[in-house]
Amino acid sequence: MCGIVGYVGENNSVDILMDGLYSLEYRGYDSAGISIVENDNIITFKSEGKIENLQNIIDKNKKIESNIGIGHTRWATHGAPSDINAHPHSTARLSLVHNGIIENYKDIKNNLINKGYKFISETDTEVAANLIDYLYNGNPLLAIKKAIEIIEGSYAFAIIFKDKLDKVYAIRKCAPLIVALGKNENFIASDIPAILKYTNKYILIDEENIAELQKDKVIIYDKDLKEVNAKVNEANWTLEQAEKSGYEHFMIKEIYEQPKAILDTIEPRIVHGIPDFKRDNILDENFWKYFERVYIVGCGTAMHAAMIGKRLIEDNCRIPVECEIASEFRYKNPIITDKTLAIFISQSGETADTLAALNLVRERGCKSLAIVNVNGSSIARASDYVVYTYAGPEISVASTKAYSVQVAIMYLITFKISLARKLKEEKEIKILIRNMLNAIDSINDLLDMSDEIKNICVDYKEVNSIFFMGRDLDYYQVMEGALKMKEISYIHCEAYAGGELKHGVISLITEGTSVVALAIQEKILNKMISNIKEVVSRGAKVLLFAKKGMNIDKDAYDKIVYLPNIEDMFMPIASIVALQLLAYHTAVIRGCDVDKPRNLAKSVTVE
Repeated sequence: MCGIVGYVGENNSVDILMDGLYSLEYRGYDSAGISIVENDNIITFKSEGKIENLQNIIDKNKKIESNIGIGHTRWATHGAPSDINAHPHSTARLSLVHNGIIENYKDIKNNLINKGYKFISETDTEVAANLIDYLYNGNPLLAIKKAIEIIEGSYAFAIIFKDKLDKVYAIRKCAPLIVALGKNENFIASDIPAILKYTNKYILIDEENIAELQKDKVIIYDKDLKEVNAKVNEANWTLEQAEKSGYEHFMIKEIYEQPKAILDTIEPRIVHGIPDFKRDNILDENFWKYFERVYIVGCGTAMHAAMIGKRLIEDNCRIPVECEIASEFRYKNPIITDKTLAIFISQSGETADTLAALNLVRERGCKSLAIVNVNGSSIARASDYVVYTYAGPEISVASTKAYSVQVAIMYLITFKISLARKLKEEKEIKILIRNMLNAIDSINDLLDMSDEIKNICVDYKEVNSIFFMGRDLDYYQVMEGALKMKEISYIHCEAYAGGELKHGVISLITEGTSVVALAIQEKILNKMISNIKEVVSRGAKVLLFAKKGMNIDKDAYDKIVYLPNIEDMFMPIASIVALQLLAYHTAVIRGCDVDKPRNLAKSVTVE
């Protein structure tokens, strides 16, 4: 959740650390801070609130000359957002930043209090700093090793020791952290965007390995403190991809990037008109035939992509599929056999609950397949197979293009399974893929409707609640649409299957209630229209999304938006864009922070 940066080199560490923190602000923005080395001392600046507050404090100080430092942007877990709880946390001998949750911090804290340590913050991070201080005898590696043998939970630490001011140390467990390599400078970061301005070469630190950074070298030690050779990777993202490029917000930029992101993801996996996953090292065609049951696991938006996948696979491949929320699944006793496939969906590849769920099925001998957007992420490395999406960096906290590429991959997986099991012939699959490509192309038509949707959003400037309704595949889309709306506009939203409203929820529909309805599945159009009219008759103000060419009673609805006429099966690829635009423009009109909504962070790397 939080963002960590570190630097050792020849350039101004303050500028580099602040650049990195701005790049990682989507990971947390409750408070921020840096510790830098100047004149053989560690100096710390930190502030509650967004990074601009920290920048203002730094700007008021004299010119700082520093080539080493660590920084942190916080998403509060232990202790309220405040200057005192902000990182870094320091002792007489070190300064430390932390991403994660220390589960046994109370026991450690009590032991340290008994040994004379005093605490000024509410954080578990200060506990870690004091623990390492207590264990430190001049050997940073040994102190860190002893500390992590005591600490339970998840963590990524970056540490500066006051008697080793030419080095930065880092370690991780169940939290992301990379070491990036430059020329006479090296970096630490929670995520790739923080280092793209300076280098594209990086090392993925294995769990419980310790990285020792100096300006001219990086040494990686395993848990036994033996040096290990680490693979150097090259990021396939560019700095331009991680910038706004003239757009007002990252979210609207990422909405407009969806056609390219989807095509970049699926086109390399379409060979001679049919799905092909050999580039993902799924070489054995029998892989697509062996399983008799599928779990698809995710959180939030990824869970909605999983629901689309469930429906597609069951309808087209006749295999039972269970969709599971990762935070619930990890504590269940799931029915898993050697004929089970578990699919895990995560944009970051670091979602803590999803990773824990993956580890659960691995322990039971189940084959796993990950769908992630970040190369070499923890979920990718832990899975038997990984299908990377090529959406590029997604900076806005509210996911848009990552969701769309996840859904697109679920279509390809569905077609591959049905072809491998001879449920569909090759010529049928080719037609389906052509229709899918046409649906992707229609996204551009939807993007051209942005102003039309924007004008409608004025109606939601003052509302406090919106009900979303849909049926069939539309139901999963309104679930995602409602999530987007509540995430960034702070409007209470609920999504329901159209036929379910009369089973209780309709009691909340009164004169003027706002309802967003998706009615684009032609096979159940009449049923859905009947459900919508049930709320219209009770005074609801309905915004209806329908297909062009549908015979709709225009007078029954407050507003109607006509979407491109696409085959029902592929409408989820396009219709979600309309709901994303609805949420985006509503949030802007309401004056909300679109890219960094309150209380949310991009990568949920804690439980």
